[in-house]
Amino acid sequence: VGSSPGDAELTPRQEQPAAEDAAFISIQAFPALLDLPQDLEVSKVSCGSRHTAIVTRGGELYTWGWGKYGQLGHGDSASSDHPRRVEYLAAEGLRAEEVVCGPWTTYVCVLE
Repeated sequence: VGSSPGDAELTPRQEQPAAEDAAFISIQAFPALLDLPQDLEVSKVSCGSRHTAIVTRGGELYTWGWGKYGQLGHGDSASSDHPRRVEYLAAEGLRAEEVVCGPWTTYVCVLE
């Protein structure tokens, strides 16, 4: 079987990190298992275009993924492959009840 000059081999493309990113953050377009501490019970979950957030039964908010626009809520624009607790809520005595992620945003309903 011959090939013509116009034929191209199709290979999957991987997203490369932007020049300003210090570390590569894997952005997967399919479900993946995630290890959380055993004492955390997830009550809500939401996914944005490149980030994820969960609310625990204890009212804590954890986020991970692409954080370029501050959508992870950690006070910076860092990205993370691992869930991190949003410390601001605990520091302010707030309990997360609901979470909804948008393309580059995260909305959280909290109780005092």
